[in-house]
Amino acid sequence: MKKTRDKARETALDILNILDTSQMTLDTIIDSVFSSGQQSKLDKAFIYSLVYGVLRWRSRLDWIVNHFSHTKPDKIDPKIYNILRMGLFQIIYLTRVPISAAVNTSVELAKTVADIRTVKYVNALLRKASVEYKNVGFPDFQKNPVASIAASQAFPEWMVQRWVNRFGSSATYKLCESYNTIPPITVRTNCLKTDRDSLIRLLSDEAVDVQATPHSLDGVSFFHPKLPVANLTAFHKGWFQVQDEAAQLVSCFLDPQPGETILDACAGLGGKTGHIAQLMLNKGRIIAMDHQKQKLSQLRSEMMHLGISIVTTNSHDLNTPFEKDSSRKFDRILLDAPCSGLGVLRRNPDAKWSLSKMNFSRYQQRQITFLHTLAPMIKIGGILQYVVCSLEPEENEQVVAGFMKQHPNFTIHDSYDTLAEVVRPFVDDNGYFRTYPHTSHMDGFFSVRFKRMQ
Repeated sequence: MKKTRDKARETALDILNILDTSQMTLDTIIDSVFSSGQQSKLDKAFIYSLVYGVLRWRSRLDWIVNHFSHTKPDKIDPKIYNILRMGLFQIIYLTRVPISAAVNTSVELAKTVADIRTVKYVNALLRKASVEYKNVGFPDFQKNPVASIAASQAFPEWMVQRWVNRFGSSATYKLCESYNTIPPITVRTNCLKTDRDSLIRLLSDEAVDVQATPHSLDGVSFFHPKLPVANLTAFHKGWFQVQDEAAQLVSCFLDPQPGETILDACAGLGGKTGHIAQLMLNKGRIIAMDHQKQKLSQLRSEMMHLGISIVTTNSHDLNTPFEKDSSRKFDRILLDAPCSGLGVLRRNPDAKWSLSKMNFSRYQQRQITFLHTLAPMIKIGGILQYVVCSLEPEENEQVVAGFMKQHPNFTIHDSYDTLAEVVRPFVDDNGYFRTYPHTSHMDGFFSVRFKRMQ
């Protein structure tokens, strides 16, 4: 066990170091590392725990490191910094790991990348921190809430400042606190093959704390599956797709009807595509579009697995207009647009540190371009729905304003009477759909429906 755990720590450190020095996404790095199949289930779980734990709490760990370190932060080798973070994370958060093991294995890791002086530095710092870390103070919340939240809740100061300006200090603290929770695995029942109660009964044999979601009528959440999700019995039967509750509500907000022709414009791997087909009772026509053909290939396989027959695929880059003769043919279009992803930090804590400051204007320009490309494709009276997993105004209200300025023939479809019952609590008087992790306990999404009037 000791040797496999040591190897798992080495792998976790490799992943963190690659993430720091390359442009690869965390998912891509992990998939590449695990592709050899050498890691056991327990080792994979430990690696995930270390990597995601360090990324979730990085600046809090850094604050503690800097408190005990006689070396200035910018003088610490990045690889040594990651070793210190991993060691501290185990000491503070992994109660089943003996402190001696957390310290000693960190020292052994340091020996592989540094000289003896640095190894002694790692050893001394972690031993001192293991005894005294609870006494480390953070900036005073009343005097400097931004610095306090950034350090204690592990978020970049620029990000915290934005949220404090918009939501206030207390709400921002709760938002960050919520982002730091480990979310359940949430799936959507494939009602074309089964019902939610049957899915819950089957999952209860293979997972912990299996529950119906409080808002989505098809959602189920659970923790600690005995097997990888793709190996669960219910998955093999095609009884569910993995999908957060907020994303499920987004499809309900679209309100697709049986027999309609619908375009899922940035379909990806087909999470919302499958839900739309399900809401349409597998009657009508759905075009699933994406610019990555590999994703569309996986999507087609997924639709077959779910028993969905109304989906066809089309590869297209939405930076390029469609041919004119293809205009006005869709009853509804869903644009789940590329965005900063700051609404899903519970699941992707690495995004907090991927850039020193997000270029929101770049996202906004692309989002408006995509909407402009899709606008001619909607029938008169049809719905163009814009969705992002972001809470930021540049990607929310400002995109709405930018699109409406260019397209006066569209209006915001804000009729409360036509909304599905499950969606109503999340739609405001402007017709904006919003979910927040700290208030609705799901991912953060924004959506609006544009109706073509002429």
